[in-house]
Amino acid sequence: MGKEKCLLLLSGGLDSTTLLAKLINNNYDVFVINIQYGSKHNEQELKAFYNIINYYKISNFRLINIESIIKLFKSSLLINNNNEIPEGHYHQENMKSTIVPFRNGIMLSIVTGFAESHDIKYINIASHSGDHYIYPDCRPDFNKAMQNAIYSGTINNIIVQYPFQNEDKESIVKMGLKLQVPYHLTYTCYKGRSKSCKRCASCVERLEAFQNNNVKDPIRYE
Repeated sequence: MGKEKCLLLLSGGLDSTTLLAKLINNNYDVFVINIQYGSKHNEQELKAFYNIINYYKISNFRLINIESIIKLFKSSLLINNNNEIPEGHYHQENMKSTIVPFRNGIMLSIVTGFAESHDIKYINIASHSGDHYIYPDCRPDFNKAMQNAIYSGTINNIIVQYPFQNEDKESIVKMGLKLQVPYHLTYTCYKGRSKSCKRCASCVERLEAFQNNNVKDPIRYE
């Protein structure tokens, strides 16, 4: 028998790259999809995405651009929004400006249609416990609701998997270090610069995760 097929939403960031390594290690045949939605960091993430799929020699991938839809939304994370990306930790109130309304719901709906059309049974997304506080479409109740809707709404009863739902960034990095994830190829910063800023919530959380694992983050910072 061949390997079990699965689909992964791969941004080029730390979490989804770690999940890619985990799926490969678990002997899945992984099909990856990158969705460009018009964020300020999409350009840098896309470079990271290509570096990562080249590293893992993945030939089965698709790029999907939904900027024309998401540009109708309001979020400081989007390139069509002039508001500055807030700095600090995710638990600060001003970080709510980075919410892209129903982003994960939209992305999961799109890749569900793709998976159904290509006989892929499993969809994986790397949202984790650190996301729950601020982002409604990363919380366990949302995840469960989407699992039920997608399973019931597809002929093949597609299953959405959230392997990191109960993991924080520190434990994800710990796992990735064991899997020898090429973290030097990943991109995390919300500001979209060639060197990460160190100050946005995404950078702060990433740096803390490496520090708590007693390892230096291999990417370049300002």
